[in-house]
Formats: sequence, structure tokens, C-alpha cells
Amino acid sequence: MPTPKTIQIFLPGGDPRGIRVAEITTRIVQVIEVPRSLLGDFLKMPESDQVAVYFLFGQSEETGEPRVYIGQTGDLRARLKAHHDKKDFWERAAVLISRTNSLTQTHALFLEWHCLQAVRKAGRYGDENGNSGTKPHTPAPLEADCLEIYETGHTLLATLGYPIFDPVAKPVVGHEAEEIFYCTAVGSNGRGQFTSEGFVVLQGSTGRRESVPSLIDTPLGRARRRLVESGVMIESGDTVIFQKDHLFNSPSMAAIALMGRTTNGWTQWKTMGGKTLDELKRQPS
Repeated sequence: MPTPKTIQIFLPGGDPRGIRVAEITTRIVQVIEVPRSLLGDFLKMPESDQVAVYFLFGQSEETGEPRVYIGQTGDLRARLKAHHDKKDFWERAAVLISRTNSLTQTHALFLEWHCLQAVRKAGRYGDENGNSGTKPHTPAPLEADCLEIYETGHTLLATLGYPIFDPVAKPVVGHEAEEIFYCTAVGSNGRGQFTSEGFVVLQGSTGRRESVPSLIDTPLGRARRRLVESGVMIESGDTVIFQKDHLFNSPSMAAIALMGRTTNGWTQWKTMGGKTLDELKRQPS
């Protein structure tokens, strides 16, 4: 169960889109977000001279899907300079360090491995690492420290706009099963969730393969086509099938992706009992 937290974000240059230093005020871990264009400024900061776990964020040129590379190093300045010269995909870096300079190489190796497993389990970001890494030998007390550091880093990264360890769909247990919505228009059999980030169509949902002619050459039609090109949906006969949970900005775009035509998702998505998303989430109780 999440607990209340106070997070402080410091702007060394005064620019909200520049370098940002985030920390939970009662803990020693910091995450520093660095735009690639300001890498030189960060490398002049004393924080760049530490053992660190780092994350490089960008997008796939082919699909536009978010990507991340996770690494660790005892020579952060040299490592980030090398990635600046050799890796093209990334636009911003996030660096996890200790304010007390107490991270060891073992901490960093374990955190790199653990973070990579968590990113792959969540499935929200694709990773650029290529291999799974190896869990280092970590005594139980040190592993406990690492997991606490991971928890803090998880919160700080999400606060800065990188929820890389969080699945887009929430686990469904008990009464929460009532929060599953269905889109069962002709040719569609979709299941979804309404979340604080948008609307998630769940893996295995099916829809119509063909879009209606009026949708095809529109931004919505092209967005639907990109879902197939990126592998989020695959075509099978007359249907498309969602291969993974996928987050949409709105319930309407989620329904359009299934139905291949414009629709009002607030009224199209319904519970098993027939209540619309609009009735449950927008109308006054």
C-alpha cells in the first residue's frame, strides 16, 4: 500500500526542463535527470563523480515506443561521455546516486540487474540492453539495502515522468474485478481498465481488422495502423488481437483501436452489469 511521501525537486539552473534533482527528504538516494543537451553541465557537478546506476531514455525510431538503457558504473563521467558518442536513441538520462556517496560497486551491480528484470516484467518500456545481466553475489543485509534503494528510485523516477517499473494495467483482485470494462460492439471483444493515466486495453482483446473508409486516412486511422506496425496488435483473419496491455490517452481512442471507427468510448465501455464508464466515472454519484 503506498504511503504519503514528501519529494523535493531542485532545479540547479532554474529551468523546469533542465537538470532536475529529486529526493525523498528523509532518504539518502537522489535521482538526477539530465537532458542530453546539458550533459556537459552535469559532468561538471560533483554528483557526477560517484558510483551510480543510470537510465538512458528515448524512443524507437520505427514505432515511437519508449525505450530505456540501464547501466551502472564507478566512472560515471567516462561512461556517460561514451554513451553520448556511441548511442543515438537517448534524449534524457536519469542518474541514481547516494547523497552520502555510500553506493558500492556491489550495490550498483545488483540494482542494475534488479531494475532490468523489473522493467521487463512491467512491459511498459522496451530496453536497449540486449541481455539480462547477472545477479551478483549479494549478502542478505546488502540485498535488503539495495531493495530499499530500488523502492526510492522507483518512486523518484515515476515522479520525474518515467514510470518504467509500473505495468500499465493494475492487478485485478476481489471486488476490483468490477472495474473491468468491456467493448462488445460488432466485431469487437475488448476488456479494459480505467486508470489515473488513461484507459488500458488488456492483452487478448480482439477487434475488427479493417477500419471504415472514413477513418483510414485520418490521424486516428494512422494511429490505429501504427499499433499493428509496432506489434501491439497483430492481424489474424478478420480480427486484430492485442498482444500486450496497452495504455491509451482516452477511452475513445481505446474503443476506436478495437472497432475501426469513431465512437464515444465513455459510453462504449461498459461493466459486465451494463453500466457505462461515463455513469461510473464522470457522472455525480
